Amino acid sequence: MRGGGAEEGLVRNEFADLMELARGLALRAGEITLKYFGEVLVADEKADGTPVTRADREAETLLRSEIRRLYPDHSILGEEFGEHTGPAPVRWILDPIDGTLAFRRGIPRYAVLIGIEIEGEPGGGGAHFPALDETVTAARDEGCNWWPRGSGSSVSARVSEVGNLENALALTTDPERISVSAVGSGWRSLGGRVELVRGWGDAYGHLLVATGRAEVMVDPSLSPWDAAPLLPIVTESGGRFTDLQGNETIHGGSGVSTNGRVHQAVLDILREGV
Repeated sequence: MRGGGAEEGLVRNEFADLMELARGLALRAGEITLKYFGEVLVADEKADGTPVTRADREAETLLRSEIRRLYPDHSILGEEFGEHTGPAPVRWILDPIDGTLAFRRGIPRYAVLIGIEIEGEPGGGGAHFPALDETVTAARDEGCNWWPRGSGSSVSARVSEVGNLENALALTTDPERISVSAVGSGWRSLGGRVELVRGWGDAYGHLLVATGRAEVMVDPSLSPWDAAPLLPIVTESGGRFTDLQGNETIHGGSGVSTNGRVHQAVLDILREGV
């Protein structure tokens, strides 16, 4: 979709309206999550073994109902309530709480994620971190905007200029699980090359890359609703987002965000022994 812009098939101001709605809805859904944040919530186990809480369901219900009210012909794919297919070329991809395990423990690095696909291609998206009061939004060919904590206005998000692994900070969601995954040996090798490794994961790790505070974030397992906003956010901040095979996609089942300068080196190391 690069070249025609994220609004290909839509006029530019129409897509700008969608992006503004995405940000507003993420903020509203975030308010719902904050009502429950820090409480001990009973979680149900989904078919894939991951937890879902009342907060997840209430937040996604708000997102879906507002999108369907305003754009009844748009498609919606959500983590909790599946897919609704409409005739328009626009699909909203929703993750009401990315990082439910952290959320349930009162850890503030969870996010509301909203992605927008146009004609099957990632067009834009937003990530809102309610407990951290940080938000980022991005649209293809339009840049990435960051609302830092306590700021009433946005600044342009940019990745770091670190050009070598020896000075890089590498992140992942679960260091133990990635170590026993298919890229485990590569991850351990990468850890020996970078300056620092931390487990500041889920969408928050990708936010840190997009805003220049980390250079590498590796998710060996990633669903489309996790990845949908991350690709435009990282790309429009000057970095790269791919799956482990190097494909620029939200459907690859994995995600690697970098500042771009170290991306190929990271992929090469991760694939050692695979």
